[in-house]
Amino acid sequence: MGNLTVAVLGNDGYAGNLGKKGTSTDITFYNLKKNDDAVTFIEPSRYPERLAPLYYAVSLAQKAVIVVDEVNSTLGECLVMLQVAGIKSGYFVLRNYISKEKIFPLIKGTSLENFEIINDDPIQLREQLLTDAAKQATPQLTAGQPAVGIVPVDHAFNVKGVGVVVLGVVANGFIQKHANLNVLPTGKTAQIRSIQKHDEEHDLSYEGDRVGLALKGIDVESLDRGTILTNDPSVKTSNTLKCEVQLVKYWSSPLKQGMVMHIGHWTQFLTAKVETVSEEADFRKTTATLTLDKPLAYRTGDRAVLMYLEGAKLRIAGNITIS
Repeated sequence: MGNLTVAVLGNDGYAGNLGKKGTSTDITFYNLKKNDDAVTFIEPSRYPERLAPLYYAVSLAQKAVIVVDEVNSTLGECLVMLQVAGIKSGYFVLRNYISKEKIFPLIKGTSLENFEIINDDPIQLREQLLTDAAKQATPQLTAGQPAVGIVPVDHAFNVKGVGVVVLGVVANGFIQKHANLNVLPTGKTAQIRSIQKHDEEHDLSYEGDRVGLALKGIDVESLDRGTILTNDPSVKTSNTLKCEVQLVKYWSSPLKQGMVMHIGHWTQFLTAKVETVSEEADFRKTTATLTLDKPLAYRTGDRAVLMYLEGAKLRIAGNITIS
């Protein structure tokens, strides 16, 4: 079974041409399934007035579809978010007579240079993405290998007759039915009662799967977007981060002590204050210490997106690598 999650950016509602509408809050999900292959589309419904939905949509995705109706600052911000989030493949849909020549200068020398430019044909795009999903490699557990994985939660609710259910995309490893998972950063634990992928029951899910997990041993009040479910012992939590900072080339000034930033990692979107920052010859490559409003779950060496919501022209500052 091939599973693919795709961020659809640039035209609110375009994903409705590609899949059936599902969960909708500040991000909206659409689902497409054919035989054993499935594609989940995510749109940032409350972007551009809020940056967080754009971050969530991109952070959950493996590919992106960018619908270009005009070349403006919103398009530019979407392209920067895709770059800092590490999205390396996808499609541009050019509309309103916008030419390839207008797009090339914006993506030249970036990971987005590999995106394919295609016609505005939703039927053709659906088939292409189903083909892409079918090509996704299916990881296999080897004999004796433990099922260890990470699921960042994006929605949680009670279902009558089922109990507590969370939705998320497996970020790493394997998640197995009946596994006991740590609920971070709460310190609580929960057991997986059942796993669903696109309304079908499964005993095992793996990286890239969009899953619904029925849980026992936990109440829904202890779960929200940004909760991390994991049995991976390398995942830890902290309110203080020491990190290497890589600012994007469009960022025009150094970080300053006391600045209030935001950190995006998995489905976590947290306020971060700059406590210390080193002075380097190139201010875009520096080290810093950040304190957070609540603990962040991460692994040593993980990358996160650094944002500045008060930015007048650009709200995406760059990346941090957590040490």
